[in-house]
Amino acid sequence: MSLKDLLIQGGHVIDPSQGLDSVQDILISDGRVKAVGAGLRAGRAEVFNAAGMLVFPGLIDMHTHLREPGYEEAETIHSGCEAASGGGFTAVCAMPNTSPPTDDAGRVRFILGRAYGAMARVYPVGAITRNREGGLIVEMNEMAEAGAVGFSDDGVSVANAAVMRNALRYADMLGRPVIAHEEDADLDCDGQMNEGALSAELGLRGMPAIAEETLVQRDIAIAGYTGTGIHITHISTAGTVSLIREAKKRGVRVTCDVTPHHLVLTEDCVATYDTRFKMNPPLRTTQDIRALREGLTDGTIDAIATDHAPHYIEQKELEFIYAAFGVTGLETALGVVHRELVATGILTWADVVRTMSYNPSRILRVGGGTLNPGGIGDVTIYDPDAAWTVVPGLMKSKSKNTPFSGWELPGRVTATVVGGVLYVNNRES
Repeated sequence: MSLKDLLIQGGHVIDPSQGLDSVQDILISDGRVKAVGAGLRAGRAEVFNAAGMLVFPGLIDMHTHLREPGYEEAETIHSGCEAASGGGFTAVCAMPNTSPPTDDAGRVRFILGRAYGAMARVYPVGAITRNREGGLIVEMNEMAEAGAVGFSDDGVSVANAAVMRNALRYADMLGRPVIAHEEDADLDCDGQMNEGALSAELGLRGMPAIAEETLVQRDIAIAGYTGTGIHITHISTAGTVSLIREAKKRGVRVTCDVTPHHLVLTEDCVATYDTRFKMNPPLRTTQDIRALREGLTDGTIDAIATDHAPHYIEQKELEFIYAAFGVTGLETALGVVHRELVATGILTWADVVRTMSYNPSRILRVGGGTLNPGGIGDVTIYDPDAAWTVVPGLMKSKSKNTPFSGWELPGRVTATVVGGVLYVNNRES
């Protein structure tokens, strides 16, 4: 059965892939963009009035934890996709640190099967190694054929350099990125927050910047030697930004992403031992934030990703050293970026679309990232003037561990469109 045609009328369309930054109409037919232009006719199409709203190619989150299978009390694929839609994301990458982990083709197919009918596209990311233990490399070819869009042992790093070298080669042959979590476990040594004067004052074991930077440097060297690509996820330090910037200048095929919370929050948030601010990598310093923002504006950092990490309440309402790492992010990412980066002039809306839609689609080699006719009909519709307050109890995610509780955000997602299907956001505030 064919999808009903949809006309998104009178919105301010921002699509840097086509140089669009003006009021346009968008006609979607059979799940694909049919036309973009002024004064398009509706015919029998459903009409959505987007006057006064911003209209983007659908946002793509490169780093989402949907927790299913194994941790469904914290999140499920469907609840995570509902949260994604509420935050403007039309597609999310499901990271593999589930129980059991996504480390074979059958588990990739399970994720895709469970995602049927969800409010966002789900792109499974397979593990790099069996059980994410850093030893045997998974059957990458079988997993890619089953639908894995990339490979990551996220949550732990691949400690063995030879394993990482071979993984990069295999994944590159398949046209899939390796998404590297960079953390030297020996240097971090059960750390709880950024290492520095504050961690010493609070009596918490520190996680030094060099624990991230050491492995970033190693993996950039391996990628440069093998001529393969690598994507480094949730970078957090000024040193990492410098390493990636210099590697790009040398022609190394390295890309990276950063989270909204690492762009706006510092280690000072931990001073009250509030576990909402416990995450990995940890919140760093104002100097690190400055470097991360510079990396976004000069193109060193390719993407903004949420690292949406839901936990049920018993995992977070503990003493700081026992609480789980991670925060939710799907529903707040766009609003936080708007408030802290767009409203302050650091990024333009075109930059937002580039880092949250176009570049993720390019890195992952999936559809979307553009409203070019013929492309998939995935759209984000955002009202920049509809301010709302972050109230954890009203969030669509099953988990409420947001570090932005009580924040007033300047705009909100009005609707998303996934393959021509319209989802209107009815979130309370």
